[in-house]
Amino acid sequence: MAKTEFMNALMQLAAEKNLPKEIVLTALESALVSAYRKEAYTHGEDIAVKIHPITGEVKLTLKKVVAETPEDEYREVSLKEAKKKDKTLKAGDTVVVDIPPPNAGRIPAQIAKQVILQKLHDAERGAIYEEFVGKEGEIITGTVQRVTPEHVVVDIGKTEAIIPQNEKVPTERYRQGQRLKLYIVEVARTTRGPQVIASRAHRNLLRDLLILEIPEISSGTVEIKAVAREAGYRSKVAVTTRQSNIDPVGCCVGLRGIRIQNIVNELSGEKIDVVQWSDDPKLFIANALSPAQVLSVALNEAETTAVVKVPDKHLSLAIGKEGQNVRLAAKLTGWRIDIKSASELEAEKALLKAEHVEEGAAGGEEEAGAEITAAEEPEEAAVLEPEEAEAVLAATGAEGQAQGQEIEILMPVEMGPTKPSKIRFAEEIMAGREGKAKKKESAKKDADGKDAGVKAKKTKQKKTVYYEDEDAEV
Repeated sequence: MAKTEFMNALMQLAAEKNLPKEIVLTALESALVSAYRKEAYTHGEDIAVKIHPITGEVKLTLKKVVAETPEDEYREVSLKEAKKKDKTLKAGDTVVVDIPPPNAGRIPAQIAKQVILQKLHDAERGAIYEEFVGKEGEIITGTVQRVTPEHVVVDIGKTEAIIPQNEKVPTERYRQGQRLKLYIVEVARTTRGPQVIASRAHRNLLRDLLILEIPEISSGTVEIKAVAREAGYRSKVAVTTRQSNIDPVGCCVGLRGIRIQNIVNELSGEKIDVVQWSDDPKLFIANALSPAQVLSVALNEAETTAVVKVPDKHLSLAIGKEGQNVRLAAKLTGWRIDIKSASELEAEKALLKAEHVEEGAAGGEEEAGAEITAAEEPEEAAVLEPEEAEAVLAATGAEGQAQGQEIEILMPVEMGPTKPSKIRFAEEIMAGREGKAKKKESAKKDADGKDAGVKAKKTKQKKTVYYEDEDAEV
């Protein structure tokens, strides 16, 4: 083969395999080494082949060890022969000897063919892996090749992508020849080559479709803050803008909804809600529950929960079918959301108020009972010695006679040296005396009513003193 023909064949092979020319040359050199080793060098010699990248000239070299007296002609060379090539060589050094390449037969040629094909195949797999491993997290377009119960095989050009069962959309039906946009989840290196795992249910597929479809998002004017998706059914997207004069929701929806409709068609009719993002959690939660109307939002930041009050007629709309709307709102905002109607909250407040009133009434009864008990307990009488008792009697006798009081002194019958005596006033311990006092007052009124000539009979007030035991009944 002429040198020109060799180089043309080399360039054509590199273009077909989409590989650099250097990689094809390396694979060809390895194939020739295998062929020459099979043909003429079967003793484990260290041989190498070098092909000139421009002229295509093949050069075969053999490594040998310099020795004073060589014993193995295949691995050793004499010092005299080595010095002919390099005078600085000495015994023990390694020298590279050029040898003419032998003519390969049919079997070595077949071996060289198999080796070069295997090397090129491995190089092609490596190039594909390096290409797609950098595309993880991106969108690619492919054509469905095969549909099985376990997965869907999609042709993506240089290789095939697999959509596993858990990455399928439940509402989609795949058919052969259908073109799909896929989200690359993972690229793995296997013995059969690179394996590309793609998804149709990933939430980032929706994010990347929005970036592709809406120029304001791709330019950075509108920013996607959060995405919540239930593949095949419904999704929610929170967007915001850095410019106050731009409506981020309107940019995503487009004129008469044409922009968002293109994405809906790509996702097989999946509903998409675009809401306004806010740094205020209350406002963000209210927007996330769209299209339901929200009256108020109460937050519990410690437990990351929110109680949302909605009108009675919007309760089912806020919850959604099988709780889908509130579930997507919770995923979008990161808060646990509890939806309650206005009438339900009013009923809870009334019940709570009634419980507080009952607790307050029970507490008032307990306080009143304590006051009554304290009032009924008699005060403890003062304990006086006998001498002190008579001194008190002498001091209070005159006042008692002047005011008409009766004084009662309770003293022991047998006054011992250690027995204390007590002095008590009659109005404190003798309730029965009250009737007697009333009789005196009525008698006095009768006397005043008589004729002025009749003189009332003066009676001398007596002071009664009782000497009884402390334990005896009065």
